[in-house]
Amino acid sequence: MSETLEPALPDHLDEQADRMMHALCDRELTVATVESCTGGMLAALLTDIEGASHGFERGFVTYSEASKNELLGIDLEVLHKNEAVSEVVARAMAEGALARSRADISLGVTGFAGAAGEGHEQGLVHMALARRGRPTAHRVEHFGAIGRGSVRVKSLKVMLDMLEQALGEE
Repeated sequence: MSETLEPALPDHLDEQADRMMHALCDRELTVATVESCTGGMLAALLTDIEGASHGFERGFVTYSEASKNELLGIDLEVLHKNEAVSEVVARAMAEGALARSRADISLGVTGFAGAAGEGHEQGLVHMALARRGRPTAHRVEHFGAIGRGSVRVKSLKVMLDMLEQALGEE
């Protein structure tokens, strides 16, 4: 179970992360994470599972456009033509993490956890799961103005659900 993020995260997230990491290990699969609005929380949660470290390949925290371009290979034109918080960018993040790692699966997240700025929706989060040889999955959530921490925690839950669904499709 997670120790680093205790007691900040609900027990059900720790339990689900534990199940997912052991399921990855049992299948000899690895995961990479690429996070913007969650700032590395998913990577921290997954790497805190004792006895399952071989299921985690690497994590990227790509908050700026420059980091998305440099670390993930996302073309700057894609970033300039689309909002940073969009389906296009979430998919590109997950696919870029897969391309720039040895992982079998990658999870990407971009969103407005806190104040969104004029014309943007607070609590809007786009998530994507890329898997070698399969189409990239996407989820969008409209969590609303529930606070930065709550949006981030709810995003972790959705990404764990996406991973669980992907592993169940084998």
